Amino acid sequence: MIEHTFDVYTRYMESRGDEESVALLALLALKPGGRTWEQIANEVALTGSAAAVLDEVRQDSATLFDDPAIEKATADAARTLAQWSADGLDFISILDVRYPTYLAQVFDAPPFLFARGLVDPTDRGMSVVGSRHCTPEGCAMARDAVRILAEHGLTTIAGLAEGIDTAAHRAALDLGVRTVAVLGTGIRKYAPAANRALQDEIAERGLLLSQFYPDQPPTKQTFPMRNGTMSGYGLATIVVEAGEYSGTRIQARRAADHGRPVIMSAHIAESTTWGRSLAGAPGTWVVRSRSEVEQAVDEVIEASSTEWLRDMVAV
Repeated sequence: MIEHTFDVYTRYMESRGDEESVALLALLALKPGGRTWEQIANEVALTGSAAAVLDEVRQDSATLFDDPAIEKATADAARTLAQWSADGLDFISILDVRYPTYLAQVFDAPPFLFARGLVDPTDRGMSVVGSRHCTPEGCAMARDAVRILAEHGLTTIAGLAEGIDTAAHRAALDLGVRTVAVLGTGIRKYAPAANRALQDEIAERGLLLSQFYPDQPPTKQTFPMRNGTMSGYGLATIVVEAGEYSGTRIQARRAADHGRPVIMSAHIAESTTWGRSLAGAPGTWVVRSRSEVEQAVDEVIEASSTEWLRDMVAV
């Protein structure tokens, strides 16, 4: 009797999750009142129910959509979700208990994620990012940073790009520790093609995440969005090597916007205008050696633990 009751409860929760996911996808398709995906994600997270938000849209006399349009969006969303499930894709909405805890705290958290690998909503890690055209010294610094994170029990987060990202992921895999790759494409795409084998290995031994529809190709917009998600997922961003116009500067700035620490090599702080501007900002560490990277990581961990305890007391 107990097993039967549990099975009924499980099926109810699964169906409710599907209902919420369908409502979320319908809202993203409709974009009622000109809302952006970011605004929809924030409203849904604040309300605690995408279905409730969709009901408000349905009942709003000022809405731009008639009932057939809303019902069509809902039906389309249900078919899409069912197809993704049939294809074996792991869809995680912002309301899902598996949605990464740290990412959910930032203002631009994606409304959903697709995952391949082991999802850990309480994962604690730091991004290791930098230039696609890294120097031997930059790659060595990336590997040192990964070793430091591993020694502290932290996950290495990177974007699977060539250069520093690849060096960071490879170092983590070689050490046998967890690494998370946040993609700038849909979960079924491989970019760059040269990292196809690495991407599949991370899926087997770590985690791939994508905030885009499964077949989304890479664009100039998807990679900056991916950088914001990397920043939100982790405790901090370690910027190893980057030039004046490197895309890495986007993540460093977004981390500052998120209130997340930035650990940056002295070379970047001295050779780029964006590095100089961040160097004097609160929450930024400028490091010149492995020991200084380790000290910065220690301080970030201590600060994050203090914030966690304060939040627990507040609750």
